[in-house]
Amino acid sequence: MSRRKDGRPRSAPSLAHRASQTHPGPSAAERASLSLVDPRRIVPADLKTDEFFLRPIAAADAARDHAAVMETRVDLRVWEQSSWPAEDFTVEANRADLADLEQRHADRRAFTYTVLDPTGLECLGCVYIVPTSATFLRGATVSPVSADVRWADVEAVVYFWVRESRISSDMDVRLLAAVRVWMDEVWALERTVFVANEQYARQVRLLESAGFSVEFALDEPGKPGTYLAFG
Repeated sequence: MSRRKDGRPRSAPSLAHRASQTHPGPSAAERASLSLVDPRRIVPADLKTDEFFLRPIAAADAARDHAAVMETRVDLRVWEQSSWPAEDFTVEANRADLADLEQRHADRRAFTYTVLDPTGLECLGCVYIVPTSATFLRGATVSPVSADVRWADVEAVVYFWVRESRISSDMDVRLLAAVRVWMDEVWALERTVFVANEQYARQVRLLESAGFSVEFALDEPGKPGTYLAFG
């Protein structure tokens, strides 16, 4: 898992009416037949709740995103299974990463949303929605945990993290619940999996407590810990 992805870093109330789109486009049934990166698929512009809102990340978010990243750096190194972010990671280096993510989103290779507080001034985390064709996933060894699941049926892979100072209030629980409904009702995808590294115990427990179960084990080259895909 990397910040520089190339497509290469139900218990909640309905959110469909709160996630804006620029034009009506295909119906939910029609959207369900389109792949994640199909150019005919409408990519949701945002997701809003009373506590936070999501919108596509941009290079202009570098400073606020950097503050959240550095505050959460210990957890992110486990989440990322790497030394990122380094202690000397700069705003300018982060700006370059975000410009890359912004372009990938525009090119429909992978979709990255910053999670902001209602004022839009503070970054609270990030959500990444990627196709299974992403390079880092194509290079991974994918092991189904049972004969009932097929990686080929997965339409989207979701990763997320929440700023350390918001974990104590369980914002990650509420973010997961909101994104889960968003993927079902607005993205209109049948098979989405949420991924956490086995060493990031809190996120694993969070997904289990939300009623998900492990469907696949993902081993990325050079990453010491196995990622678990929950569906």
